[in-house]
Amino acid sequence: MSKPSKYKIAAVTMLRDDLFFLKIWLEYYGEMLGRENCYIVNHGHTPEVAEMAKGCNIIGIPGDHHKNFDMKRWRLLNNIVQGLNAYHDHVIVGDVDELVVLDPELGSLPAFLSKQKQRQVITPLGLEVIHRLDIEEKPIENKVLGPRRHVRIAPHYSKPCIISAGVKIARGGHFTQYEKINAPEGLYLFHLKFCDFAEYTRAMDRRNAITEEIGATKKEAAIGGHWFADARGEDREVFETMGKFEMKEGFDVSRYRQAMIDSFEPRGDTGFYHFERPDYEVQFMLPERFAGVF
Repeated sequence: MSKPSKYKIAAVTMLRDDLFFLKIWLEYYGEMLGRENCYIVNHGHTPEVAEMAKGCNIIGIPGDHHKNFDMKRWRLLNNIVQGLNAYHDHVIVGDVDELVVLDPELGSLPAFLSKQKQRQVITPLGLEVIHRLDIEEKPIENKVLGPRRHVRIAPHYSKPCIISAGVKIARGGHFTQYEKINAPEGLYLFHLKFCDFAEYTRAMDRRNAITEEIGATKKEAAIGGHWFADARGEDREVFETMGKFEMKEGFDVSRYRQAMIDSFEPRGDTGFYHFERPDYEVQFMLPERFAGVF
C-alpha cells in the first residue's frame, strides 16, 4: 500500500465510459495527490472504471439515460465538493478530460495549492490541447504532452474549478457564486478533448448515441450542443481548422489571463460571476519543460 499524501487536496470527476481519459486522469491525479484523495462517480457502475480506479473513492450510480442529465450531474458534483471541503484544504472538480497543471518551473501543484488561502475559488487559464494532424503523427501511448505540443487559448475552459469556499458551481463548471477572481500566473486547465483524433471520433460517436437514445432536445438535455450529431460537423475539418490558427512565438499568455480578470463581473441577476470568453484563433507550442507532465 502506498504512503498517504501529506496534502489534503482532493480531485473529483464523473464519467460513464471515457476510459482513455480516465487512464490519463488517474495517472496524473492519482500519482500526484494519492488515489485515496481521488473521488470518481462511476455513472452506470461500469466494471472497467471500477477496475482501473482501484484505490480511489468510487461512487457508483445508475446509468439510465434521461433528460436534464448534465443539470443533475452538476447538482451531484456540487454536493460532493461541498462535503469534501469540510475535510480537505482544496477540492479540484471537473470533467475527466480536464487537468489542472502548474507550470513545471513553478514547482508542484500540491505544494503550490498548500500555500493558497482557503475559503476561495481559484480559476486556471484554459488551454486546449490540439492534435496537429499535419505534423504530429505519433500516437499517444504513455504521456500526452510530448506527442502533443500545441495548445490554443480556450477561455471556455478557464473554469473556477479549485474550490475551498462554500459556493455553488454552475452547470458545466463554468461559473461559481464566488464574488472575486483569483487567476494565478502559471496555473492552467488543460482540456484534452482534441488531443487525439481517433479518440475524439470514438468519444463523439458515444455521445451522439446517448442523445439519440434519450430523444431529448438540446434544451431538455441541458448540455453542450456538441453531444448532438447535427451540431458535430466533419471531424477532420474541425482539427484542420484549429491547426491553421495563428501560431504565436514564445509562451507569454499573460494578456489572456489579464483579460479574464479585467472583465470579471456578475452574470446578470443569477448570483453567479463570469468573465468574457472570446474565441481566440491563436495557438502556442508548449515549452519543452511541459513534456511528460501528463
